[in-house]
Amino acid sequence: MTQDDSDYPEALRHMYDPPLALYIWGNLTAADKHAIAIVGSRRTTHYGQQAALGFSRDLARSGLTIISGLARGIDSFAHRGALEAKGRTIAVIGSGLAQLYPPENFKLAEEIANGHGAVISEFPLQQRPDKKTFPMRNRIVAAWSTGVLVVECPKWSGSIITANLGIEMGKTVYAVPGPIDRPTSAGCNQLIRDGASLVSSADDILEDLETLPLNFELEVQPASSPPKELDATEQCVFDALSKEETLIDHIVNSSKLPVSTVITTLLRLEMKRLIRQLPGPRYVLR
Repeated sequence: MTQDDSDYPEALRHMYDPPLALYIWGNLTAADKHAIAIVGSRRTTHYGQQAALGFSRDLARSGLTIISGLARGIDSFAHRGALEAKGRTIAVIGSGLAQLYPPENFKLAEEIANGHGAVISEFPLQQRPDKKTFPMRNRIVAAWSTGVLVVECPKWSGSIITANLGIEMGKTVYAVPGPIDRPTSAGCNQLIRDGASLVSSADDILEDLETLPLNFELEVQPASSPPKELDATEQCVFDALSKEETLIDHIVNSSKLPVSTVITTLLRLEMKRLIRQLPGPRYVLR
């Protein structure tokens, strides 16, 4: 697609350096002009992953198209959230379509292109990614979107570049706050200090954009409840957990059970797919 095509994204026409051509795997629709960018770090925590999924699902259900860069980490969860909501998502990549990067996201890209949006590049099909192509990709992500949401990133990150490009283009930048002692959230916290809008839910963004949801029916997630067949020990350990990351020391202190008992019980709960183990080791309810 070139600028001579009527379907060329209108938002990109007004950039100071619009792509001469776009290579598209999938399809674009008129609805894609209502889009929000969701970006963040490649190295993520459970907190960031769940935030990206939640924001993406809720915004996609509202009728907004989710735009991101198909990178590892937050980008991948942003695309995945839109797919789970049966919404639309656009992946702008920093390589040619025949050299899709990262290669492990090929299946995700295929799912996006198969009726849920498009994978897009301004580079020739065989162009390999390098240090120049990713910032070029970021400017398209920023220009296409109505606003840029940064979910989780350190102080020095490509997501900060995207946010700054968005500011230069007159876009609203949103940021999800994170724990002050985590380097993975330092970039978001810095953006908020510098004037980005702090958001804690999709409603904050929709209200700010004054967007009337096109099809906004948030699914209320019921609180996790264990099956009745849990024994007393399993129930005790289960009750010590939540949707927040919980260290094993906290579980031991809360349950008043021996460490060995807690460890074996956690394993049983994992096998029953009631909890997940995270690095640390930390545990969360599914």
